[in-house]
Amino acid sequence: MNQSYITIFFRTLFVISMTAGSIAAAYYSFPLTYPFLIALILSSVIHPVVDYLDKVTGFPRTINVLGVLAFFLLAAFGVLTILVAEIVTGTAYLAKTLPPHISTFISYCEKLFTTHIQPLYNELTLLFQELETNQQASIVTHIQTLGDSAAKNAGLLLSHILEMIPRFFALLPNTAAVLIFSLLATFFMTKDWHKLKAMLVLILPDRVTANSKAISSELKKAMTGFIKAQAVLVFITMVIVFIGLSLLKVEHAATIAFLIGLVDLLPYLGAGSVFVPWILYLSITGQLPQAIGIGILYLVVLIQRQLTEPKILSKSIGIDPLATLIALFAGFKLFGFLGLIAGPAVLVIIQAFITTGALKEIWSYITVQQK
Repeated sequence: MNQSYITIFFRTLFVISMTAGSIAAAYYSFPLTYPFLIALILSSVIHPVVDYLDKVTGFPRTINVLGVLAFFLLAAFGVLTILVAEIVTGTAYLAKTLPPHISTFISYCEKLFTTHIQPLYNELTLLFQELETNQQASIVTHIQTLGDSAAKNAGLLLSHILEMIPRFFALLPNTAAVLIFSLLATFFMTKDWHKLKAMLVLILPDRVTANSKAISSELKKAMTGFIKAQAVLVFITMVIVFIGLSLLKVEHAATIAFLIGLVDLLPYLGAGSVFVPWILYLSITGQLPQAIGIGILYLVVLIQRQLTEPKILSKSIGIDPLATLIALFAGFKLFGFLGLIAGPAVLVIIQAFITTGALKEIWSYITVQQK
């Protein structure tokens, strides 16, 4: 009995050590391997298309791989071109419509200054003159301290902004290198996909191969479901925003709805990064009915996102809505906005281990008695 417990203890320790070691190795090797991980993901996406072309066209696999990669690159370039064109169009529209709004805003600020700030300043000046000399000196000292602090913070902010510019340009060569290596690795992985797969089958034990294949299938299904869920959520947001803006008779409702739908993908920021400044501007410029309408629309978007996201995610990736909600909350608390992705991802991995029986295999290994 004691021997059995000792075996269980050491096997448990071994499994924990291997798991921790694998996580640590993946974490520390990620800066060196992420271009090839990107390539692996891209290759797993395009290799079914290449296999289909191999059967249909009869061309060498190398040509089919190059053709598929060229198609995806052209598609990405086309999407980028459309986005740039949309940005240019939007910029031209803003250049045309923004100056009158800026003039209105400046007029409002001038009116606010003359009607509220200046009288308040005069009253404060009178009150200040009625104070004793030491009180006046204390107030002046505090104001100078606040001014120095504000100037220091503004200087630090400007310094950080200026430091980001060379960092951004320094990232460009690295980004280009990552892109080139990822594309080359994608080409070679896709071209030799079946050879690499056969090599892994020969190297790894049959049980590990079977479990890895099942886990990979589950993860691929979950990833596809996650992408579909995000697409559905974005589409719902776009439709709601388009309908709302159309009812409010806002110009370019379709373009604005499209952009808000894309921005809604951003954690933390989301649609609020567009709606909140918009509502504030409308309120400041006296367009209260429009501001109320946009505010109601924002609330509708926010509520539907919070209500539908756990349900759609759980349905798409095949996990319980409550578990999805817990994973989202725990991930957010532990890792911030990245946790909104990491939480469900970890949950999907755990579910994949349970569904495929890999967790049961590990438990059997730990609890099996020595003969």
